[in-house]
Amino acid sequence: MKKLLIVVLTFVLMSCNSNNKIQSGKPNIVYILTDQWRAQAFGYAGDPNVKTPRLDEFSKEAVNFANAVSVAPVCTPHRAALMTGRYPTSTGMILNDLYLPSEELCMAEIFKAEGYSTAHIGGKWHLDGHGRLNNVTPERRQGFDFWMGNECSHDYNNEPYFENDDLDVKYYKGYSPYAIANAANDYMTKRKASDKPFLLFISIGTPHFPHYSAPKDMMAMYPQEDLILSPNVPARLEKKTRKELQGYYGHCTATDKAIGYILDKMKELELMENTIFVFTSDHGEMMGSHDERPFKKQLGWDESIKVPFLISYPAIGENKGAVVNAPINTPDILPSLLGLANLDIPQTIEGEDISELMQNPDPNADRTALVMNVSPFSGNSKDAEYRLIRTKQYTYECTLEGPSKLFDNVKDPYQMDNLVGNPDFASLQQSLDTKLNQALKSIGDDFKSHDFYLKKWNYVLDKKKNCIDYWSFKNGNGVVQSPKKIYE
Repeated sequence: MKKLLIVVLTFVLMSCNSNNKIQSGKPNIVYILTDQWRAQAFGYAGDPNVKTPRLDEFSKEAVNFANAVSVAPVCTPHRAALMTGRYPTSTGMILNDLYLPSEELCMAEIFKAEGYSTAHIGGKWHLDGHGRLNNVTPERRQGFDFWMGNECSHDYNNEPYFENDDLDVKYYKGYSPYAIANAANDYMTKRKASDKPFLLFISIGTPHFPHYSAPKDMMAMYPQEDLILSPNVPARLEKKTRKELQGYYGHCTATDKAIGYILDKMKELELMENTIFVFTSDHGEMMGSHDERPFKKQLGWDESIKVPFLISYPAIGENKGAVVNAPINTPDILPSLLGLANLDIPQTIEGEDISELMQNPDPNADRTALVMNVSPFSGNSKDAEYRLIRTKQYTYECTLEGPSKLFDNVKDPYQMDNLVGNPDFASLQQSLDTKLNQALKSIGDDFKSHDFYLKKWNYVLDKKKNCIDYWSFKNGNGVVQSPKKIYE
């Protein structure tokens, strides 16, 4: 009831202030969110191995935020911050497999109140908290009317999904990124005839592991022995990294192909002229860097926190292909989309509207982006909690024990020379420490231990797996889920 009141009041206020906006002229939004695709793994980003021709081409038509970061580099916390424009410490969404509270005002609800049709098409939602194999029921879809998706699955060659109110599980035919692209294209074709703008959120699970499930023809493009590894991958992890990179890059190239299908259809339907198009990911992937095994994220290294972020819109005009070095952070995305669409921004949103920077990209601009791991869990459960800031040049991180990382990412792009405690950089460290504390103060985060936040929101972790117990939920057929069939 409380959430319904918030949505109604938001609609009334927006209607009073923006009657002319509700009638016409609003851009469509097509937002593609991939999973675990780190910012470095693109041809346009300089990766010497990966083949991403469609996104390389698109980067020349878009504005590239080269230092985009995930506010909390793991799935559920990022997605919650994206949907709400709020930080994990404000919403309580600090772990995977939590339910995004119904009281939170979310992306689709805001655009829906402005007259948009809303659709979620693809795979992973991961904000429902009612078991990974269950349908996300309408009242828990946070404003999305058309629905094709699942709570969480990484079975890309037999990926389940639910469609709208049908409780019977269906399965995408073939490799799911291709099938998801086709479903998105069908939706856009049907929406083309409508006079209502639409928000289309496309969720694609790749290149998240399992990497062996990438299409074989794509994996064959990457012989393990030919792969060039980052200099921060230690020798002991080279063999494992090469094996996983082969499949990871295979997923990347296949997903690039799927996104190409969507771009082609949008151009065919002449939608690019009035559509804000975003391609990004929820977090990165360590892939052996800094002596961290493949599959790991949550950590404060660039391999984990940096994500791709390409955005196009006709208002960008002559700035196609521009690069912005100032970071964009997850909570900034929703208010910036609203700013581009010339819509009012609800007061609940904590992120900053940087739509002006999107339309007038300045490579010399700088910002401070706050990244956090509030409660490390699962494979990261023994890692320290941290807060860090990322600017266009520097990374500065603190744990509860004090400063832990300081890198000049321009001079040291692989983050191999930690400057914390170096007397030659004492002034810089103090300046960054001040900025970090200012960022924490602005959202009311006192940076306490993970136990404090677990108790605050009454979260109980499984003692063996150190994560939320998502596998004991029954699916729609009353069958208890097996953790052996679910990838984290």
